[in-house]
Amino acid sequence: MKRSIFVIGAGLYGSVVAHELAKAGYKVDIFDKRDHVGGNVYDEKAFGIIVQKYGPHIFHTSNKSTWDYINQFGKFARYVNTPISVGADGELYNLPFNMNTFTKLYHVKTPKEVMSKINEDREKYSNPSNLEEKAISLVGKKVYNTLIKKYTEKQWGRKATELPASIINRLPVRYTFNNDYYRDDYQGIPINGYTSIIEKMLNHKNINIHLDTTLEPDTILKSKNPIFYSGSIDELLGYRFGKLDYRSLRFETAVLSENNFQGVGVVNNAGGKKYTRTIEHKWLGGFTADNGKTVVTREYPCKWQEGRERYYPINIEGNNEKYQEYQEVIHNLYRNIVVGGRLGKYKYLDMSTTIECALNDVCEFIQRYSNNYDTKEVQKWGLLVIQKKK
Repeated sequence: MKRSIFVIGAGLYGSVVAHELAKAGYKVDIFDKRDHVGGNVYDEKAFGIIVQKYGPHIFHTSNKSTWDYINQFGKFARYVNTPISVGADGELYNLPFNMNTFTKLYHVKTPKEVMSKINEDREKYSNPSNLEEKAISLVGKKVYNTLIKKYTEKQWGRKATELPASIINRLPVRYTFNNDYYRDDYQGIPINGYTSIIEKMLNHKNINIHLDTTLEPDTILKSKNPIFYSGSIDELLGYRFGKLDYRSLRFETAVLSENNFQGVGVVNNAGGKKYTRTIEHKWLGGFTADNGKTVVTREYPCKWQEGRERYYPINIEGNNEKYQEYQEVIHNLYRNIVVGGRLGKYKYLDMSTTIECALNDVCEFIQRYSNNYDTKEVQKWGLLVIQKKK
């Protein structure tokens, strides 16, 4: 008789893993310490508005296979992320940095004029050693001081001069009047919310769900069951190489007796406020009913400590080396454990990448451990699909 496969964490990664294993005929027990499924994509309704409890999640990808995969669990409404930022000067600016941003900041009209202004303001670094140098080399001091410096330092809890230059590589800069932040071919938010999608993934006779349940690290490491683990790898291994650094978040949510608080889903704050962004949930879900209510959340980054949720790995020198040591221990001593997700991989992962990693991890697992299944590379979602032997 096959052992049940344990999946630790009922977020997006764990739910995709559980669904695919169950579909392939395996018995799965999935555990989560929270009282709900969905992990950080969990949402719930209030006054007919879908409220994303742990911050805004906008699904985006240019991979049609991944888009088709997630859409089998629920219909998506088209949603293009076009955030606004309050600058250090108190003015409102469009994001990502584009001609709408630059013309307001520099009071000029053409891409040529903007490029000239930015070039005058840049400092050239042959090899930028930190985020501040990289940002100034890309967009100049004025953009950096108005829209990047304070926001970034709040987000990461470190001075910009202490952060790696690589963080700023994720920041789009364009010389067109285009406010589309991601520019991916497929973008949206599920009409009925992400929780509905996760519930459909886990609605299978081969899956047992255990909420409000924590498996202690010692229990996990001693288990002979195959395990997919999406928690923090340093905690799993008893912090033997020291704790990895993370940023946590604190959310303040309020129901307001008005129809329209800010007119857009997300407003960043690059000024002196302690919060980094304000989310008005009705604009994320396409909810436009005039019911006199709106739900608003402010997001406050904070230092991670025991008892708080880990949200963002801090991939700076020292942490990445520690992570590799932890990864080697898992690989060498605990071959029955697969680590995945943002915490397991100690890496910022978009939702589309999370799904792709989960599918590939399942396929690799079955290739390695199962004699009862064939793996065939077929063009269904462009990924390995497990087919039971006849």
